[in-house]
Parts: sequence; structure tokens; C-alpha cells
Amino acid sequence: MLIAGPALRAMAAGCDELVVLAGPQGAEAARLLPGVDDVLVWECPWIAAHPPAVDSTAVTELVAVLAARQLDGACVFTSFHQSVLPTALLLRLAGVAWIAGISEDYPGSLLDLRHRVAEDIPEPERALSLARAAGFTLPPGDDGRLAVRRPLPHVDALVPDPPYVVLHPGTAVPARAWPVQRFAETAQLLNAAGWPVVVTGSPAERRLTAQVSSAAAVCDLGGRTQLPELAAILAGAAAVVVANTGPAHLAAAVGTPVVSLFAPTVPAVKWAPYG
Repeated sequence: MLIAGPALRAMAAGCDELVVLAGPQGAEAARLLPGVDDVLVWECPWIAAHPPAVDSTAVTELVAVLAARQLDGACVFTSFHQSVLPTALLLRLAGVAWIAGISEDYPGSLLDLRHRVAEDIPEPERALSLARAAGFTLPPGDDGRLAVRRPLPHVDALVPDPPYVVLHPGTAVPARAWPVQRFAETAQLLNAAGWPVVVTGSPAERRLTAQVSSAAAVCDLGGRTQLPELAAILAGAAAVVVANTGPAHLAAAVGTPVVSLFAPTVPAVKWAPYG
């Protein structure tokens, strides 16, 4: 979701109201994005790593919610390996008259604008190219970088006095993870060099953050922050060390230098922090 931020700002500059449809995790990020007026939440059964079963009642309810909004048009943003067509079908069933998306597959009547892009471009540029093809441009002075709403929450009570370094050992997908013992060793090296260290993670990642904090003197915030607080913590850091996962993009969005560690399963040219 964060990487669609520049595209959404372009759309917001050219429409009266910008509504974002997102899954539960994406919705939290969407609420941080400048230009977004409203967020609709739906857990999509064809995107998540552990997707819910297809539920005809849930699909029917979503179509009804979308129809009630009387949307003038829609851009469907996906990453390079996802299809826009299932979402386009639901939007069409909801009566959305004009739909745009990036698609290699033949869309039939599901897309009014079938956009294509080069393969090896950063994902934020890929999304922004769709918005531009749909007739939207960034407002004057907008540099097209990732960004979040300001001001961010006050987190002084949670973290050491700056400067500090943030380590985020968790990932959304295990194949992208850097071994937790490497994060522990990194914390020890930073301690030895005199750097305060903050370790962050979701409630599900408390075990990982505890493993790092047991090996070094760190401020363990595993499970203790929501996304706005995490953004503020990253904004106050001198640097962030993280695998290829959401907080890498969040760090880029708040302007903090990022050391993002990539597994060979994901092309860095597409997914490196954009800033």
C-alpha cells in the first residue's frame, strides 16, 4: 500500500474524493497516506499469503458497499505478479463505469484502460504510471517520493534519545527473512560502537524481538506499537536495518536511511525502498 502513495496523491489532486479499498493490513497503511479520504476494508481471497475461503455472501456484501458509494471510476493497483481482473470484475458488478489497471492478460470488458509497463521498474513508478495513464498527475511541488501524513504521534517515552538505530527482524514472508542471529550480532556490534538500538516488531513477532534483546542491550518494542507509532519511531532513527518487508518502505516514506536486506526470491530493482 505504501508504494502506491505517489499514485494516490496524483489521483487525489484530480478528484473530489479518493476512496481506497484494501485488506486489513493495507488499510492501516492507507490511513497514513496523504490524499486518502476514506478506506474500505475487505480481506481479499486471492492476494494474501494465507487467504480466506471464497465466501459468496462476503463478495455480495462488498459489491453492495461499492455500489452504494456510486464511484465514478477506479484504478486497480497490484504488484507485478498479481492480476487486476478479479477486483475489476467486482467493481464492474458494483456499477463502476470506468476501470483502469495494469494487465498482461486479456481483460475483455473488465477494463476500460488496459495499461502496460516495462518489467524492471520500481513498484512506486509502476503504480504512478497507471495513475498518469488514467489522466492524473502529481500536484506542483510533489517530488513523487513515498510519504506519510504529518504530524506523527509523539513516541519520546518509548525510545532512547536520538540518535538510535532501529532493527526490524520480522518479515511478512519467511523466505525474505534475514536470520535472527544476524540481527542479534548486528545489535551487539552497534552496542559496541556506542549506538542505542531499538528493536521493533508486530505482536506476532515478539519472539523474534525477544531473541535479539536477549543477546544485546536494546529497547525491545515488539508488539508495542501500531503503524503510526512505528512510523514516528522510524522517523527519529539514524538508520533502519530491515529485510524486504513493509517497515523498509515505511522508513523510506519518513525519510530515514534504510539498509534493506533482500533474499534472492524478490527483485530488488522493483522492491527496494524508494526514496
